[in-house]
Amino acid sequence: MKSIIVKFILLAVVVCIGVLIGAQMALVRGVPKIEEIKGFVPANSTRIYADDDTLIGEFKVEKGIYVTIDKIPEHMIKALVAVEDARFWHHKGVDYLAIIRAVSKDILAGRIKEGASTITQQLAKVVFLSPEKTVIRKLKEATLAYRLEKNLTKDEILELYLNKIYFGHGAYGVEMAARSYFGKSISQVDLAEAALLCGLIKAPSRYTPYNNLDKAKQRQQVVLTRMLEEGYITQEQVNEAYQQPLYLTSARQEQYTNNYFIEYVRKHLEDVYGSEMTYNGGLRVFTTLNKKVQLAAVNSLKEGLLALDKRQGFRGPLGHKEIDVQEEIEKQGPFEKVVMREGDIMTATVLKVTSNEATVKTMGIVGKLFRSDAQWAGSLVNSKGRLIRKLKNNLATFLKPGDIIKVRLKDRRSGKPVFSLEQDPLVQGAVVAIETSTGYIRAIVGGYDFNESEFNRAVSARRQAGSAFKPIIYAAAMDSGFTPASVIIDEPLVYESEKYGDWKPENYDEKFNGATRLREGLIYSRNIITIKLLEEIGVDKVATFARSLGIEGPFPRNLTLGLGSLSVTPLELTSAFSVFARGGTRMPSIAVKYVVDSEGNVLENNIPRGQSVISPQTAFLATSMLEDVVKYGTGRRARGLN
Repeated sequence: MKSIIVKFILLAVVVCIGVLIGAQMALVRGVPKIEEIKGFVPANSTRIYADDDTLIGEFKVEKGIYVTIDKIPEHMIKALVAVEDARFWHHKGVDYLAIIRAVSKDILAGRIKEGASTITQQLAKVVFLSPEKTVIRKLKEATLAYRLEKNLTKDEILELYLNKIYFGHGAYGVEMAARSYFGKSISQVDLAEAALLCGLIKAPSRYTPYNNLDKAKQRQQVVLTRMLEEGYITQEQVNEAYQQPLYLTSARQEQYTNNYFIEYVRKHLEDVYGSEMTYNGGLRVFTTLNKKVQLAAVNSLKEGLLALDKRQGFRGPLGHKEIDVQEEIEKQGPFEKVVMREGDIMTATVLKVTSNEATVKTMGIVGKLFRSDAQWAGSLVNSKGRLIRKLKNNLATFLKPGDIIKVRLKDRRSGKPVFSLEQDPLVQGAVVAIETSTGYIRAIVGGYDFNESEFNRAVSARRQAGSAFKPIIYAAAMDSGFTPASVIIDEPLVYESEKYGDWKPENYDEKFNGATRLREGLIYSRNIITIKLLEEIGVDKVATFARSLGIEGPFPRNLTLGLGSLSVTPLELTSAFSVFARGGTRMPSIAVKYVVDSEGNVLENNIPRGQSVISPQTAFLATSMLEDVVKYGTGRRARGLN
């Protein structure tokens, strides 16, 4: 009987050991070996430079900008350890005392109130595991944390963690976070700034100072207090750091300025060199981007789209939430402790409204919105621009407390900021700027906001050219023997068709001016003149002429081409017009000047080279007529660019 019991116990022990071994294998199966990150060296990224040789972007597999532990200030490390893992220097990957403490607090609170993941466990999760919250994942996390501690030093763990953790607003790692929030390298960050950055790790979207300064300051206070409790700083240092103004950088708004151009370059590199070389090849790419022109293009397009959208009417608040007005006002942050630029557009909550002014709160700051700064909202429209009702010149008729709206900082000189009413435009647009003497692309803007839409309309959106194609028809006419003084009769036209019905094209003003010189026909964009001119010289001839300028087509084989019914990209059309400015010479549009590999070898060198495609006389006449369009005609507003 005893032998049976002994055999049973032995069998049970063997089964338990097998289960444990199997569980261990299951936990670590598919997880990379820890040795793979020991001595981690970031991939050799491709670096992108503007025309002044300043860095504007990088292509790499790893997110963020890697920095070694010796470049990270001691107060940053102390702030991190104090708030995230006070026993970091003592545990072996898992802090059992912290687990017991957290479980006790959770039981007393009746909910999950406090976590107990160590810095090492968080690193294991970030590097190896998915974000799902399951028991298996937590067991894997603990196992991997133990293995990390066994294979890496504490400094190596901190270095990896601080380079991989997310700080919000697209910032991965402390270096990118320091640049995004304060416009400086992590090595230059002081105690107050380090405390704010470490406070973001728990919940970046909740504690970002760009959204809520009050919560960001509260979280900063928590970090400073924990540093005091751990003996890292004194009470005097806590008070001084907390009272220090937060000089937030405007780089967060500007970091996407060049992204449409950079994305265009990325596609070029992938097409030419492949993904592996683009992201891991250590290329240095010197581009044609002019940062001043690019910034001007971004701002001009944004302001133009905003103005166009406002002319359609106000679409109402973005949303609504229930608020305690008095509490919101009492919880406002000090305006002088955060940097807002005049012109910045932000989301705000309406706190109070009268007929003449509204009190609004954004980024934890309370300010005023006056009726005079919302005059454009004269009508309420739906998402399709259809009128719902006319609005009285009274803020209270279309705003109420709790409404969520867009505002622009108009004036920050007084004690309280003054805002104006805004709304994000529904319509999109694009800008391309090409230097005519070289063919260098100096700016590309592919939409209103790269964050909202990465689709590059400047190079990928094929839209009907409309009246922008008319100058090409007139230039083709000059090339066929017409002159700007040639006369065509502006009169009613009817093109009969039993199959499609009669077509009766009209001018925009629905008027006819009789005998009209071609110069005036283009100046005032007369549809009838253009259609009759196209009919006389022939669709095929115009299509051939347009191809010589670089417009690929396809071209509609009918007279609707006179109204610009073909589809082109903004880059294609800009390149074609630049031929006129060059006196008839066509040049390829260049975004990349040259590419150098990691060993200094020049892989690509794009030297501007031109080819004569139309006569200088045709180019001169086309340019002369286009100048008059700007001086006297439909392009008059372009005079403001001088």
